[in-house]
Order: sequence, then structure tokens, then C-alpha cells
Amino acid sequence: MSTGSSKVSIYAAMAANVAIGIAKFIGAYISGSSAMLSEGIHSVVDSVNEVLLLYGLRQSETGPDEQYPLGRGQELYFWSLMVAVLIFALGGGVSIIQGVRSLQSVEISSDPIVSYCVLGAAAVFEGAALTVSIREFNKIQSNADMGLWKAIRVSKDPSSFIVIVEDSAALVGLLIAFIGVWMSETTGNPIYDAIASIAIGGLLTVVATALVAKTKGLLVGESASLETRESIKTIVRSDEAVSDSEPPITLHFGPEDIMLALNIEFRDELSADEIEAAVRRIEKTIRGTHTEVKRIFIEAASVD
Repeated sequence: MSTGSSKVSIYAAMAANVAIGIAKFIGAYISGSSAMLSEGIHSVVDSVNEVLLLYGLRQSETGPDEQYPLGRGQELYFWSLMVAVLIFALGGGVSIIQGVRSLQSVEISSDPIVSYCVLGAAAVFEGAALTVSIREFNKIQSNADMGLWKAIRVSKDPSSFIVIVEDSAALVGLLIAFIGVWMSETTGNPIYDAIASIAIGGLLTVVATALVAKTKGLLVGESASLETRESIKTIVRSDEAVSDSEPPITLHFGPEDIMLALNIEFRDELSADEIEAAVRRIEKTIRGTHTEVKRIFIEAASVD
């Protein structure tokens, strides 16, 4: 995904979360709803997350220097991991604690109408932000036939899919909060509002755990997609100068920054000049086909 598309999604989500967060806290103060307070905390955490993602994007765009000869593309993966940790600790943890406290001292919400109005407005804004995020994500999706969630699973750009996952979780959280407020008002039992707060915390914990697993793989060093690796292998082995080659070794330093290492066995009868020409030819073809491959290291040696 392009950096520009990622930033559009993040700015849209940030604007929605700031406005919604303020409304939720006002609604929680007036109504006394625990679920509303948890949703307010959720919006604050999401807003902070957007700031961290923007910072990670900015840092990842820093070019190579003497201290970081391969650039700082993986900073995006680090800050994305911090986002997942914040969702777990602040979003999930605080919401669960708030819900447990409400169970211990239950109070009926004083004005549920305010909660309904805030939740309805929040759903509209969150839905708009999610629509923008999905639209920007689909603009650059390499395989148009691939479903959204499958595309997210194979994506190497956390700045795009984290926003989509956050907004989706926010809409589910709003539904849970609405059910909690409605059940408390209908039955006259405020315990449902507290349970909704705990459920929101559980939802955020599950989301955070999934994001931690995904971003951990990127931070440790995931290879390029199978399609990319197979394409590179085909390019190498189809060259007339190549007799054999090992599977390509790839490593993502960023969503659009792949390092490639190749161990190629050239035909025995080739001269040094012919091998050099073949290396240049292979590199040119790979770069022309896969613009995300920024660095190529080729070792001309026996595969054995």
C-alpha cells in the first residue's frame, strides 16, 4: 500500500475518533453508563494509535545512512506492535476493570437517551471512517479477486490493516454498548451495562492479541509473498545463462521494501563477462517486475 493511501485512512480514522471520543465521554458523564465510558476509553486509545502509526510511517520513510545502512523501514512494524500493546493494555484492560467496578457498585443510567444519541452518531462516523479505510486499501490491492480479510492476512502494511481492524472493532463495540444500555433500561438492572463494558474489553483484548501475532511476524522478518517468490524464481531460472538456483531469500524491511538474496549457478562454459552481463540482466528484470524489491544480492556459486 502506498504511504499516501495509508495516511488518508489514518487521518480519517483519527478525525472520527477524536470527535466520537469527546461525545462518548460527555454521554458517559451525563448518563453514568459504564459501557459508554469504556467506549470513550476505546476512542482515546484508537486516537493515540493513529498518532503512533503516523510517527512510524514518518520514521520508516527515512533513507539509509551510516547508522542504518538498510534504512529504517521496520520502524513502522515496531510502532504497529506498540499500537497492539496499547489496545491490549489500555483498551481491553481498562474496559474490563471499569466493568468489574461497575458490577460491584451498580447504578442505573440516569439518561439512556443521551447514550443512544451518542452511540448512533458514533456509528455513523465510525462507519464513514471504515468506508474510507477499505476504499484506500482496495485501491492498491494487488489481487482484486482476493477477499478483504484474506488480503489483510497477507498484507505487509500494518498502517493500513490496523486502521480497518480498529474501525471494525469499534463498530462491534458500539453494538455491544447499545445492547448493554438497552438491556439495563428495559430490565431496570444496571448489571447489563457493566457486562457490556467487560465484553468490550474482551473484544479489544482479542483484537490486540491478533494484531500482536501479525505485527510480531513482520518485525521478526517475514519473507515476501509466495507469489512474489515464485515469480522471482521463474525469472531467474528462465534466464539462458542459469543452470540452477536455490529458492530466493526475501525479507521485508517495509511494506514496499524487500531485500532479495539469490544463490545462482551459471553455466560452466560462460566467461566472467558473460556472467556479469547475466547478473545485470536478471537484476533489471526483477526490478522491472517487482518494484518493491529495493536491494538485490546475487552470489554466483555452486548450488551444492
